[in-house]
Amino acid sequence: MGVYEWVKSIHVISIIAWMAGMLYLPRLFVYHVDAEVGSDKSETFKVMERRLLKAIINPAMISAWIFGLWAAYEIGAFSQGWFHAKLTLVILMSAAHGYLSGCVKRFARDENKKSAKFYRILNEVPTVLMIFIVILVIGKPF
Repeated sequence: MGVYEWVKSIHVISIIAWMAGMLYLPRLFVYHVDAEVGSDKSETFKVMERRLLKAIINPAMISAWIFGLWAAYEIGAFSQGWFHAKLTLVILMSAAHGYLSGCVKRFARDENKKSAKFYRILNEVPTVLMIFIVILVIGKPF
């Protein structure tokens, strides 16, 4: 394998880890909402959420960005329309990541004001973004 294949492979592995975390974290919030503040259950969720964010989601996002931009450079994607659209959606995914990071902090301070229903709906945002990103990468429609 050449350098590009290694870069692309690491990028895909990073995306898989990032998306796994982005899909799991809001589900943890759905269950955390129902835990009584200060309970062992609530404190356990706080640890799970923090560790998921710090040990998996954050490093995976950083790696996905680094290796994704590197791969894009290698194939000359910066001048292609599909890549601009993909990049826009990845920026939105990163914004969703930032929002989820804020949620982790609010739960850690016992300041959550959102419902389980809100987090169920929020859980669909990364899924929808991911679907369109994959379509753009595979189909390169423009």
